[in-house]
Amino acid sequence: MNDSFDVKATVAPTEGQTTSSRAGFWRDLREGIVGTQRDFTEGSIGRAITLLAIPMVLEMAMESVFGIVNVFWVGRLGADAVATVGITESLLTLIFAVAMGLSMAATAMVARRIGEKDPRGAAIAAVQSIALGLVVSLSIGVVGFLMTPRLLKSMGASPSIVATGSGYATLILGGNATILLLFLLNAVFRGAGDAAIAMRSLWFGNLVNIVLDPCLIFGWGPFPEMGLVGAAVATNIGRGAGVLYQILILVRGRGRVQVRPDVLRLEPRVMLRLLRVSIGGIFQFLIATASWLGLVRIIASFGSSALAGYTIALRIIVFAILPSWGMSNAAATLVGQNLGAGKPDRAERSVWTTGFYNMLFLGSVAVVFIIFAEPLIRIFTHDPAIVPIGTDCLRYVSYGYGFYAYGMVMVQAFNGAGDTVTPTTINLFCYWLFEIPLAYALALPLGLGVKGVFLAITIAESTIAIVGILAFRRGRWKKRKI
Repeated sequence: MNDSFDVKATVAPTEGQTTSSRAGFWRDLREGIVGTQRDFTEGSIGRAITLLAIPMVLEMAMESVFGIVNVFWVGRLGADAVATVGITESLLTLIFAVAMGLSMAATAMVARRIGEKDPRGAAIAAVQSIALGLVVSLSIGVVGFLMTPRLLKSMGASPSIVATGSGYATLILGGNATILLLFLLNAVFRGAGDAAIAMRSLWFGNLVNIVLDPCLIFGWGPFPEMGLVGAAVATNIGRGAGVLYQILILVRGRGRVQVRPDVLRLEPRVMLRLLRVSIGGIFQFLIATASWLGLVRIIASFGSSALAGYTIALRIIVFAILPSWGMSNAAATLVGQNLGAGKPDRAERSVWTTGFYNMLFLGSVAVVFIIFAEPLIRIFTHDPAIVPIGTDCLRYVSYGYGFYAYGMVMVQAFNGAGDTVTPTTINLFCYWLFEIPLAYALALPLGLGVKGVFLAITIAESTIAIVGILAFRRGRWKKRKI
């Protein structure tokens, strides 16, 4: 079949074939970044994955830049300022969970309507997503404006941090609408197959934030010196600029989803379906995030060096799997659109093909991490107590990368089909009822120490992948109606 794996015959490539392959790669790279109007329910699955994954990978990289830029400049204001940013980001976990859940639902519904060749239905779903996001963000914003000092204290903030950071945290939490809408509208574009638009919105938002951050923090040029509060203002303006760009694209009809005046009304049935799918996505994210906090609690019992080594290794791991998340998001779009087009078999082939590509990528990363674990950790620290622990973590976790590759894709495949319940259930059992008890047992009663926690992560994540594959093969996701 031409669109299964796009694997060529196993013969030695000629010089002409090599040149053609390189030209094809650069052509696809350009098309992925600029944007494409291809129908992803037809043609080569391999090319569809490439064209969707490239901008999605870059989009995720841009999302991480917001936090990096803030920490870079805020670090010059002192320890309390940095601690405020860290605590506020911990509070933002709930908002990110809601944003991720709503985004999963928006991607699934928009992709399904686009696959059905129903752009108006996709626009209606987009409008309901925006309305739902505004209602949720308003509720969170009220709490943020009224209770920020109390929330900071509940997170263990000292009186000096509360005094220094209340203004920053209030603006970030109160202005959470920019976070929710940026996530939601990008999910709409990804579901429609316009991943390049989602990518550009974050490029634009980051550019504004990068320029304004030092100007508003330190009072450069004509700007007032606002200190830590300036970082919050810059972040909100940057994200807000990205949202305005997204809305402009929707209203002007530059993408596959076009919001016209005739769809600007509430559709309770559509909103209810979105909410139903979103709830599973929210719990899915919260369960996974909370499980990592549980592991941190176990690791912390072995001292600050163990926690530092784990933190450094985790940062490296998260950065390395960004491309994998891009490919996984591509699978979600392809599943949704192909189910909408009445092509469940093509949707299934898209998932297996994406998993195969993801395995090749993460397998290569695993080899690098296993061989060069210690030099990679030493980029961040030379502390003799931290380096061995970070090295062990990086190596142990890398042993399961082949499984993770398929597991990530399977989770997003379910989400793309609108089935957020299955991965949520898998996460609940495999993380809370298996991983955390296993980590505790290996680390403490069995005496493996922090290595026991790292081993538990590898075993649990591999188990999630296997269970996900078995559930995916049953095929119930093909019958999901949204």
